[in-house]
Amino acid sequence: MSEIALRPFVWSDVPAITTIYRHYVDETVITFETEAPTEAVMADRFGKMADLGHPVLIAEDAGKVIGYAYASFYRPRAAYRFTCEDSIYLAPDAVGKGIGGTLLTALLDASRAAGFRQMLAVITAERANSIRLHEKHGFRMIGAYEATGYKFDRWLDIVHMQKAL
Repeated sequence: MSEIALRPFVWSDVPAITTIYRHYVDETVITFETEAPTEAVMADRFGKMADLGHPVLIAEDAGKVIGYAYASFYRPRAAYRFTCEDSIYLAPDAVGKGIGGTLLTALLDASRAAGFRQMLAVITAERANSIRLHEKHGFRMIGAYEATGYKFDRWLDIVHMQKAL
């Protein structure tokens, strides 16, 4: 793997981010979505974040999209406008190489610059690697919800983590 480049989202990234995300929908409990969204749906989601000026970062290796991260409103009500939730997704062959940490570091900086004051991470409880990643970046555990999601014929817990920006 060559040096990883981080850059802002552009519209031509939609097919790659859709492919990356589809893997997590179809194969994992990292997301609670049960049907993989189409490119049109992903374009709409990412377009809305871009229009709001929220950070959407792309990780590339030799010109190929290998991951992405974004921070957007935790909830839609105006009182939450300074609180964001992060998401990070990597191509399966990019996992375990430090790219998630690189994206999270850049996302924290970009989220501060976008005016967010708090960042929340909502993580499937069994995803110890994601919990550790967030702990390494100064997030603290603030709560857990039991049997909140149902996917692949089993109930899943989630944890919430928080970091002041």
